[in-house]
Formats: sequence, C-alpha cells, structure tokens
Amino acid sequence: MYEERAARLDGAVVWTRTGTPGDRSDPYPVLPDGCMDLLWTGGRLLVAGPDTRAHIPRGPSTRYCAGVRFAPGTAPALLGVPARELRDLRVETADLWSPAEVGRLTARLAAAPDPAAVLEDVALGLAAGAGPPDPLPRAVVGALDAGRTVAATADAVGLSPRQLHRRALDAFGYGPKTLARVLRLQRALALVRRGVPYAEAALGAGCADQAHLAREVRELAGLTLGGYAALAKRETSQPSGSRTTA
Repeated sequence: MYEERAARLDGAVVWTRTGTPGDRSDPYPVLPDGCMDLLWTGGRLLVAGPDTRAHIPRGPSTRYCAGVRFAPGTAPALLGVPARELRDLRVETADLWSPAEVGRLTARLAAAPDPAAVLEDVALGLAAGAGPPDPLPRAVVGALDAGRTVAATADAVGLSPRQLHRRALDAFGYGPKTLARVLRLQRALALVRRGVPYAEAALGAGCADQAHLAREVRELAGLTLGGYAALAKRETSQPSGSRTTA
C-alpha cells in the first residue's frame, strides 16, 4: 500500500509503501519524474538520483520503504551533489556525507516508529542549512510544464539555451528537452490514473496523439499504456508521483 502527504518542506512529498504479507506481485516500477528522493529501505539510507528510464526496485515487494521526494531541481542544493552525478543511480548516503553522521541517522531511523517523519526532519534540516532556495528550478519546471519550448523557457528565465542546458544538468540531472518529456509523461500518467481515455490523456498532456503517448511510455517507462494502467490500479492509494521504493 502506497501513501503520501505534503511535506513541511515546500514542494516536497513524504511517502511510505508497505507490502502485504504473501504478496508475490512484481515490484511497482519507479518512473522518471524529474525528482530526487531521500530513502529508507531495507535498513539502508539512500539517495535516489533522477531517472531517465524505469527503475525496478530490488528486494521483496513486502518490504517497508519510506522517503522524501524533493521538488524537481531542489535536491542538489540540499544534498551537496549535482544531479547529473546521480543520474539513474541509487547511492548510499555514506558516499555523500560523513560516516559518523550517516551512522547516527541510520540508528535513529532504525529505532523510529515512524521513519518517514525522521526523513522529513532530516530534509528540513538540510534545507535550513542550505540558505534561500534557487528560484531557477521552479521557473524552468513551470515554463516547460506549461508547454513552452526550450528556447522560450531559456528566454523566460534570462539564460541562453546553452546556459539553460548546463544549469539543468546540475539541477535536474538531464537537459531541458528530456525534462520536458518527463514532465509531459507525468501529466499524461496522472490523467490515465484518473481514468481518462488514452487518446484524451495524450492530447491533454501535450502529445500529438495516442500513438505518440504510447511511444513515450514505452521509451521512458518501459511499459505499454495498458500495462501502466493495470499497475496503477494495483496500488490501493494512487501516487501523484512515481517513486515508491529504492
């Protein structure tokens, strides 16, 4: 069962997933969403980098997992590492932070009745130490999510297309063209989860037609439209994003 709520950190989401004993179904794939997560799973504290393709979690589907999903483009400033260095990776926090700090956090999480709340506190602490947030990621996401071209988005944020590409790699892990595809995919899948017919979901998300959406789902999610819809129905509580495990 997947559950999520808005975090006290602006734009972030706190989520948990708890499997049902005896559940032998395949793990729910983690689909590209432009985000990065701080994860507690299997007794490990990890950072999930930005995905460019579906990630299939390891471990039993019954395992408890919790995480904080940061708003797109905001995690690198909090975690202290450019997003492009973590693209398509799940990285031990001990590789990013001091072993002593990670040891304390791991012990705290292992003893906590609600690890998700601990992760939220950690995220808030990281944000407090990082200073004012950079407004660029939100502006870029807003422009691309509204359907602006990369050139128009660069103009809107006062950068050249080349400068935007370089800044996007650090903030999101990939360039603005890929980010625009990922955001469009997520818009379409949100409509599919709501039961909107595929052709309408494609047009509503900004795809040329249903065939275009089907190609994007295959390339970015590794699924057919029908396969994704079936997986989404399996979740008791439908996620607004896509990450559920490590």
